Amino acid sequence: MEYYLNYDGGRMEFSMPSGWNVLTCQDCAEAPIVPEVGKEIDRALDDPIGTPPLEQMARPGMNVVLIFDDAQRPTPAHLAIPPIMNRLNAAGIPDERISGICAVGTHPLLTMEELEKKVGKEAGSRLQGRIFCHDPHSSENVLIGRTHRGTMIEINRLVAKADMNIGVGECMPHPCSGFGGGGKIILPGVSSYRAVADHHYTYLRHPDARVNLLDGNPFYEEIVDAARLSRLRFKLDFIMNEKHDVIRAFAGDPVKGHRKASEYAGSLYLIPLSKRPDVVITSASPLEVGVQVTKALMMAGFCVRAGGTIIWVASQKNAGPIMPLLEQIATPETAGEFHHRLIRGDIPEHMKAFGISYIMMGVIFKEVAEKVNVIHVTEGLTKEQVAMMHFNYAPSLEEAVRETHRQMPRADVAIFPSGGNIIPGVP
Repeated sequence: MEYYLNYDGGRMEFSMPSGWNVLTCQDCAEAPIVPEVGKEIDRALDDPIGTPPLEQMARPGMNVVLIFDDAQRPTPAHLAIPPIMNRLNAAGIPDERISGICAVGTHPLLTMEELEKKVGKEAGSRLQGRIFCHDPHSSENVLIGRTHRGTMIEINRLVAKADMNIGVGECMPHPCSGFGGGGKIILPGVSSYRAVADHHYTYLRHPDARVNLLDGNPFYEEIVDAARLSRLRFKLDFIMNEKHDVIRAFAGDPVKGHRKASEYAGSLYLIPLSKRPDVVITSASPLEVGVQVTKALMMAGFCVRAGGTIIWVASQKNAGPIMPLLEQIATPETAGEFHHRLIRGDIPEHMKAFGISYIMMGVIFKEVAEKVNVIHVTEGLTKEQVAMMHFNYAPSLEEAVRETHRQMPRADVAIFPSGGNIIPGVP
């Protein structure tokens, strides 16, 4: 039987050697998209989860802040913001009492031109003079309290002073918080750099800080606390595919609505496994550009047994964005040593310009290399560059399979044809 991985717009076929038992080779089915995004937004806003409709929640005289994610996310803020503003208008809140904040987290700040492109012409005009990009380094960020575990919550001044905060974002599988969306629009979205660092670095390696887990996940539960402390009253989350099409929208309470969105996203991407495989063969598809290629590796790392092997296939044709990461991974520091360094605030000079989630990847890559054997099949990186990651290089998938079979003649194997958008379901 021939198996395949999706690769660079095509398929990479290969054969399975004798002695290997395939646990799964399931590819995620393509979810149907909504024909009209505007109607889907109206449907979600008309029937919110866990809250009354916005026009019943808002009151005349309120100052409202609309918080939307940045240009690194495909969320259609340009379609979502105008109908939200219209509903606030219907509740007696004029445009002049509404502001917009772009939740960049610790990503680079957007220019005004980029902000206007994100929100679109109508919202840009209606919010003129009242649309801003959050600055995580601003001295005006406000300390509003601590979570029940003690994480400091320090957020954007306008968000801290608003009578009502409304978020617009995207719900998708997340390697640490279970799923993106929900309260992440607050933490890290509009939080200070030191608050994000405190949270992210503290719970980065907690065993329950992982994909597809909300209950008992401290990374996620601290985000829920931050959202409540900041008075995030309402959230609109989109589920989207890799082509940036909208599959579904969920609106309402930032916790209850997000949980429903997460359940739906999980149903789209979950690949059940009867046991932890000895070998995982995975493709970066459909996230094959820049740092996004690492998601498939992280998902494989969640399910492979300790001491097992991951065959990670990614073209890396646009490898520029990960080169600073490679430089850091190549250092002799262990995952634990680098993690403690980050907690101390000792950020490597060549990585200070990057966001915290990017810097965290150094710990994750080092930990994967310490836990399992990784064979990287790639065109865009040299053998020497792959070695910097403490991985092994293979020029072809066939050679990677052959070498792994030589070392492991009998093995349970999981094949993820599109490893970039799956959730491995392990017992």
